[in-house]
Amino acid sequence: MDVNYINPILSSFANVLPQLGLADVRKKGISVKSKFIESPGVVIIVGIVGDIRGNVIYGLTVENAKKIASTMMMGMPVNEFDELAQSAISELTNMLTANVATNFSNDNININISTPTLVHGKFTANATSDKVVCVEMEANGMAIEVNISMEKNTI
Repeated sequence: MDVNYINPILSSFANVLPQLGLADVRKKGISVKSKFIESPGVVIIVGIVGDIRGNVIYGLTVENAKKIASTMMMGMPVNEFDELAQSAISELTNMLTANVATNFSNDNININISTPTLVHGKFTANATSDKVVCVEMEANGMAIEVNISMEKNTI
């Protein structure tokens, strides 16, 4: 995977999250993983097609997902990770990845994204490539894993 694919994602977090009330955004670390991604509780998978293909797999705990959903809904209490909270988190990843697509287009790389697929529980997700770059982000003290599995489309 080209490490230059990471910067559009970092920029996306810096652009989108403050608009949703998550102003304290920082990168905590970067690591390389295998294609098997263990769920921390909630996983959202967004497919990438176009000049680059692959997926972005977001991971966070159920507690952090509820807190982020609450922040997105102007502080409305979120006690259960119900359909409304799931919808908010799915929309968050949709907004983040759509902004990534815009950032790539600024570099003349055209991609489209799929509808986010949210799954929660204990399981292992399977990325599209053997090596995955995991960027650990933090928003208002809440950890979000961003697992990036993208490569140049050779077709």
